[in-house]
Amino acid sequence: MPAPETDTDTAAALDRALHEVLDPVPAGRLAPVVDRLIRDYRSGTVPSSPILRTADDAAAYAAYRMPATHAAVADVLARAAGRVPEPAEMVDLGGGTGAAVWAAAGVWPSLHRATVLEAAAPARALGRRLAEHAPWPAVRTAGWESAVLGPGTALPESDLLTACYLLGELAEPLRDALVDAAARTARVVVVVEPGTPAGYARVLAARSRLLAAGLRVAAPCPHDGACPVTGDDWCHFAARVNRSSRHRTLKAGSLGHEDEKFSYVVAVRGEAEQAPGRVVRHPQTRKGLVTLRVCSADGTLRDTPVPRSRKELYRAARDTAWGDPWPPAAPER
Repeated sequence: MPAPETDTDTAAALDRALHEVLDPVPAGRLAPVVDRLIRDYRSGTVPSSPILRTADDAAAYAAYRMPATHAAVADVLARAAGRVPEPAEMVDLGGGTGAAVWAAAGVWPSLHRATVLEAAAPARALGRRLAEHAPWPAVRTAGWESAVLGPGTALPESDLLTACYLLGELAEPLRDALVDAAARTARVVVVVEPGTPAGYARVLAARSRLLAAGLRVAAPCPHDGACPVTGDDWCHFAARVNRSSRHRTLKAGSLGHEDEKFSYVVAVRGEAEQAPGRVVRHPQTRKGLVTLRVCSADGTLRDTPVPRSRKELYRAARDTAWGDPWPPAAPER
């Protein structure tokens, strides 16, 4: 079986597809649409109708949000790989223009069938056009189905179900109903939300429902107990996103990158291969010492100093990033 594509390879393929499909659309026409979408998504209110109502809405969304959504989901799935069964079929719930399908195909060559359930017709149409340029058959042949999500929505059975940046657009009873339905129909459930206190709260609520349904947490938590991140803090991570010239223009940004912050949970039916611990903040480094904030398998949160005297462990700590498992697979003897 071929090795999975790297996140960079997947991001580059998506960027090429966005160029092919969106280059004919003038950025000046999309800029005011991006401003409106940003206001709508950040309003904190539950929309009463699809936010993406026109072809320009979908194009603006894909141009400014799809790379960031893809980066976050690709990071999540890459960290879950090896800890959950490799999927052959996936369902992307409320999948927009298909960022999660692109991410999953890049992580798992085993994926051969994907279905995107999305209410907004312009998003489905653009997602299909982008998928035509994908290097992975699972993306090119993905099914795009109209789905207005409601309490009685029937979800097809799948190896993998993703619900990414979706729960915040739904009223709480509907969120709960869809998470419960996902737990009944999918072997692996992935929920990703913005890395904000509100996004983390939604992930935490979904995590509780998935555990109550009999699933186990595979990532990021190294345990199934209560989250030790409390008070004014919240558990979140970050993925680096390279900005295209179009992206910089639409967001009026000068930097060539941005960091997409997100909260997530991956749950699996059956046994989960949990990490021994998870680094939940940027490592703090000073001369001869690396300090890691680690969520541990016993459900505690502690700062873990790794001095240079620990040699192999110190070298591993210097190479460890926010979101990585800890300690390393081959600890110092």
